[in-house]
Amino acid sequence: MSTPTLDDAIVAANASQRPAVIFIHGLWLKPSSWDRWVEMFAAAGYAALAPGWPAEVGGAAAPETIGEVAAHFAAIAGRLDKRPALIGHSFGGLIAQILAGRGLSAATVAIDPAPFRGVLPLPISALRSAWPVLQNPANAGRNVSLTPGQFRYAFANAVPETESDDLYEAYQAPAPGRPIFQAAAANLNPWTEARVDSAAANRGPLLIISGEQDHTVPPSVARAAYELQKRNPQTVTEFAQLPQRGHSLTIDNGWREVAETALEFVRRFI
Repeated sequence: MSTPTLDDAIVAANASQRPAVIFIHGLWLKPSSWDRWVEMFAAAGYAALAPGWPAEVGGAAAPETIGEVAAHFAAIAGRLDKRPALIGHSFGGLIAQILAGRGLSAATVAIDPAPFRGVLPLPISALRSAWPVLQNPANAGRNVSLTPGQFRYAFANAVPETESDDLYEAYQAPAPGRPIFQAAAANLNPWTEARVDSAAANRGPLLIISGEQDHTVPPSVARAAYELQKRNPQTVTEFAQLPQRGHSLTIDNGWREVAETALEFVRRFI
């Protein structure tokens, strides 16, 4: 039996007449990192989709820019009969907020989201997590993999080493380096693609979730994004910090707590 395509998933979502949810993964993770989330949300009555980035579905050649990835997911959202909820992790959380600012989301959950222009904190741990890419300018033009040790520091510092190794084998994938450079320079570039329209009247409800022990997107970064987003007077903006959780919070042994927090928020609006 052939594997269902993205087109098949969109057609099925529309035919189901269920409210849709699009999951957007971040750098260094596979789309399959959302599999358990998809099952949970489907059981709760949603049409759940977890598409890959453009190169992963054959729509573009790597390296990918933030703008290209945002356009890819905007096109998917636009093919659904109703505005979907968007749930993104890391760079996926940034993409979800970009699309929400364009009025494409009925409700958005950004989990440990990568920073956008205007988010000023730059903790040392975030720089260290991104250093496998930033250490070489040539990485802006190619895909980069993490070593098991780099993955443990950036993602799985809050779980046992044996679990970190298992997560690495199951979910780690090479990632384009260009988005890292774009985000790093966002506050220096007035034309950056790492830009969110946080004041958009049609942005929709937004929840930002932060892991207390996250090295890649420390709480100070996630909260700075929240402080910018909550200035929007048109809609709901909320923040949740989960204790003792690292950047792997969507895939590690505590994933269900995060998924239930996101599901509870989405249920309030669609």
